[in-house]
Amino acid sequence: MRKKPTWMPRLSGIEGTPCDRLVTAMAEDIVEGRIEANSRLPPHRELAIALGLGLGTVTKAYGLLERRGLTRTVKGSGTFVALSHSRSGPTIDLSRNVPPAIMTERVLARTMSALAKRPDSHLFNSYPPAAGHDEYRRQMAHWYSRLGMDADPRRLMLTSGAHHALAVALSVAAGPQGHLLVESHTYPGAIALARYQGLKLVGVEADDDGMSADALDRALHGIRESKRALYVTPTMQNPTTTTMSLSRRKAIVRVCIEHDVQIIEDDVYSLGGAPALPPLAMLAPERTLYVNGLSKTLCPSLRIGGLVTPPSLYAQAENILQVTSLMVSSASCAVMEQWMLDGTADAVSASIREESRRRYAVARTYLGDAMKEPDHVGFHLWLPMERSTARLFEEEAKALGVIVTPADSTAVGPDVAKGGIRLCIGAVSQAELQTALPALSALMTKMSKEV
Repeated sequence: MRKKPTWMPRLSGIEGTPCDRLVTAMAEDIVEGRIEANSRLPPHRELAIALGLGLGTVTKAYGLLERRGLTRTVKGSGTFVALSHSRSGPTIDLSRNVPPAIMTERVLARTMSALAKRPDSHLFNSYPPAAGHDEYRRQMAHWYSRLGMDADPRRLMLTSGAHHALAVALSVAAGPQGHLLVESHTYPGAIALARYQGLKLVGVEADDDGMSADALDRALHGIRESKRALYVTPTMQNPTTTTMSLSRRKAIVRVCIEHDVQIIEDDVYSLGGAPALPPLAMLAPERTLYVNGLSKTLCPSLRIGGLVTPPSLYAQAENILQVTSLMVSSASCAVMEQWMLDGTADAVSASIREESRRRYAVARTYLGDAMKEPDHVGFHLWLPMERSTARLFEEEAKALGVIVTPADSTAVGPDVAKGGIRLCIGAVSQAELQTALPALSALMTKMSKEV
């Protein structure tokens, strides 16, 4: 009796010719890691008998898989899986919003060598002040000044990344069981933090100029029974890439002053200063908690953030900071100081901006008008579409081997009909980007014809 193959592709639910169905099923199993790298595939005749297909059909399918680079044939030994699974899941992940990989081994080696020449064991033998050493705070404040934020180091506390700074700010401004007003589509991490802290999320309508001041005013008039705070990203908003005009920034501030609402400003995507567009913290310093960090402007592993608070809220924020994290890594602070002093920070930041511009140009080539044109440089982009369409796009993209930001992860409330897909184009290589974007462009064309 002929032995049945231990692995069998699933052809049910796949349309097309027998050869096309077999190629699709086998490619999906290989890409998804259901067949391990270097595994030997069943002989042509054995698989043909098991599936009830013609031998020529299986032979043709194997040939197509090899031309795609998914398999390789060894004469006399058979056909093997050629794709190496260095990470699990689909091959291209456009859901991780991190900057392009600019840091090199040479830069890191130079940094480590410089630090080794002036070791300071004191930094590693004791806890620093809760808000960080004064010199590190001054350096962070100076870095913020390049972004148009004139921060007093005495009101700036160092945190373990901007996400940590945001967690502290939410606790201070909204408090337990308070209401947090946000853009109708916003940073998934802020949504998760708010829910973790028991805050009630209120989505506020936005347009091409950012959050609507009139919609914010109406929302605040309807909430009077608890503490209220606003979370907003005025520059290169995540996920929509919208940047507020100066007039809209002033209008948002006026509404918050009228309703006596604290503002939490997330400015992590201000990769370069825009003098004509000051942070909200410069327009209303007495009520704005300013959040920023280094992971978007320098590198993801440099987990140092900074929170600037109004004087009246500083002590409360510092207490929460101590409860949630005893200290920022001394090693990270030493690297930050070295990069600030020797110019590495400036060079890396400039390179990230330039590479991001190149990637936007590539994205425009393939996505055209389907992509919302951002006013500022960054490394995520937005494809506006109905929320129901976005859910389908997410699933179809995954079937093509491309992960996108989940369609529902950025929306606040089930009634948000308008939606979109966020594509993060910084984390992947240029080659991966050149593979993913044409596939997604073709998918959008296909879906538009099916509507």
